[in-house]
Amino acid sequence: MARTTQMSLIELMTLSEDISNVVEYLGRKGSFQFQSKKHDFSADKGVKSVSNFDRDFLDNLQKARIFLNIDDLDSDVLVCARANDKDREEAARILNAVNDLSDRYLKQTDEVTRVKNAYKEAMAFANLKVPYTELEHLSFLSLRIGRIPAENIDNLRFAVGNSAVIIPLGNDSSRIMAATSKKGRFALDTELKRFGFVNMEIPKDFEGIPEDVIESLKNQVIESEAALRHLDEERSNFADTHTESIHHLLAAFSVGAQVFDIQNSLESTSMVYRLTGWIPSQETAVFMKELDELTEGRIAIREYLPTEVPSVIAGEEQVPVKLKHGKFISSFERMIFSYGSPLYGTIDPTPFVAVFFTVLFGIMFGDCGQGLVFLLMGILMAAKVIKVGGWNKFAPIFMAIGVSSSIMGLITGEFFTNETLLEPFAMWVTGLFGEPHAPILKVMPSSDPNSVKVIFGIFGMTIGLGFIINSIGLVINIINKMTQKKWGSALFGKIGLAGTAFFWYVVVFALRVAFFKHVPSAADWVIIGITLFFAAFGEPFERLLNGERPVIENGIGAMVIGGVVELIEVISNYLSSSISFVRVGAFALAHAVLGFIIHMMAERSGIIGGALVMIIGNAVVVVLEGMIVAIQVIRLQYYEFFSKFFNETGSEFKPLQFHYGNK
Repeated sequence: MARTTQMSLIELMTLSEDISNVVEYLGRKGSFQFQSKKHDFSADKGVKSVSNFDRDFLDNLQKARIFLNIDDLDSDVLVCARANDKDREEAARILNAVNDLSDRYLKQTDEVTRVKNAYKEAMAFANLKVPYTELEHLSFLSLRIGRIPAENIDNLRFAVGNSAVIIPLGNDSSRIMAATSKKGRFALDTELKRFGFVNMEIPKDFEGIPEDVIESLKNQVIESEAALRHLDEERSNFADTHTESIHHLLAAFSVGAQVFDIQNSLESTSMVYRLTGWIPSQETAVFMKELDELTEGRIAIREYLPTEVPSVIAGEEQVPVKLKHGKFISSFERMIFSYGSPLYGTIDPTPFVAVFFTVLFGIMFGDCGQGLVFLLMGILMAAKVIKVGGWNKFAPIFMAIGVSSSIMGLITGEFFTNETLLEPFAMWVTGLFGEPHAPILKVMPSSDPNSVKVIFGIFGMTIGLGFIINSIGLVINIINKMTQKKWGSALFGKIGLAGTAFFWYVVVFALRVAFFKHVPSAADWVIIGITLFFAAFGEPFERLLNGERPVIENGIGAMVIGGVVELIEVISNYLSSSISFVRVGAFALAHAVLGFIIHMMAERSGIIGGALVMIIGNAVVVVLEGMIVAIQVIRLQYYEFFSKFFNETGSEFKPLQFHYGNK
């Protein structure tokens, strides 16, 4: 069985003149994890307070990219070289040009806003025929001109009644002139304030708006907007010609900024830097050779096995866990690490997860057409035709469940919920082994007496599949414990050899009684009793073999009570773990019934209505039921499979990698 990747600890001693090149090499290699947890390479948590000029360039380039409306980099991990002097010169040239363009653009934007506001204000007073200077000095009138929410005008008129006159100015009803007697000006001001009135400043020499002034302002608006459009074109052209350069510089300065932050936090003297970290053992020779060439021999490298590292021996540090697989299996690794990391040196469960997930999903989601949808999605995601955030790395999973669902659909005769299209295929296949019939396996319940047998057969098959999955989990646990030399845990307890033997013997015993007319004997009960005893009351024996003292930790009474509770736990746990897989068959039946309902509704809805029902119905099934089935499969993996051996977790290998924007 595959185990986690063997790791080594390497210690690097390098001169200060080479440290930047060494850190850049490690980050681009992506296979080195710093040993100490104290390393924090974020920009604001460096050990030494030194300006990071590359990060300043990066921040300014990001602002320039946003101003130019250039799409951001869509890559996360960066393997490019850090910024050099040539990049800095290019960045400075681009930033100067962008700053100049930005200044002109902002000034022109302000100019457009100013001219448009002036034109709008002028239009507001276009129907004011009497010179304002004459009105303002009337001894018997008090005038107020300003803005008010348009919806408040009617309420204002009602509130002031006959004590004031409200005159709308312009066409948008948001500007008004209010007139009242000198005596009533205070009451008018109170009401105006209540309804959100804001005074407008009127020029001292304002005597109305002549038509030539309005026309002049209108022309200014047109000219200023044209100038702004010209700057927009200039900005667009600049972006088109500099997108590639800006993307390169963003990546280069992002790497450079991170190299600086890492270097600034390392243990060092004025001459020498020291780095220690974990790498896969099979890569140590390449590391040593390439680092020696990079520094021209100015580096000292030492390699340690995990058994030679004091902190690992003392149990203070866990060796990081790396899993190595092909493209298909590796797409399931996140499912493992989202639950927890296996312990270093133990069996890698990812291949089992890949197989179980694919098979269980296919059984629960059996439709050839809908399966082909998943397969097509996976292919398009792998080809980057469809980009779904970080989900593209799971393209192999979509392809796998697409294939398994399609195969199950061929067996059950379903193609986008239609049960007749695949009949020729079913007749041909079944004809090879006897009398032709369709479908190969009829999952949809019916009045046929054999239908009940088929349903119970499906449930029996899924329980049998659950037995296999549970058993593999138990075997993995036993082997892991033996590898760790925890002999007590390997032999005793509910997930040790004793519990496994109890589980297996009870299953075989039940099958013999049910199908082979076996008569229970005393030997059966003795074997069941002994295995159950060591499964439930195995803790003292575990402690004895594991070298833990005292053997009975809390006294005989506590041991007996704990054993009784564990006895119930062992029986209920294995019973629930087996019955839990009935849901696989239940979902297979539910999928068939749902498909039948959609197909019947389509047949009764006419040609156009039927087509809509088929499209919408299948879309809902693919999206919603696909999500539900995926959740159920993950649940079965976590609670039934992982729970058998994931009683301790390790530390995931997280190597140094340069991430765009230092994510």
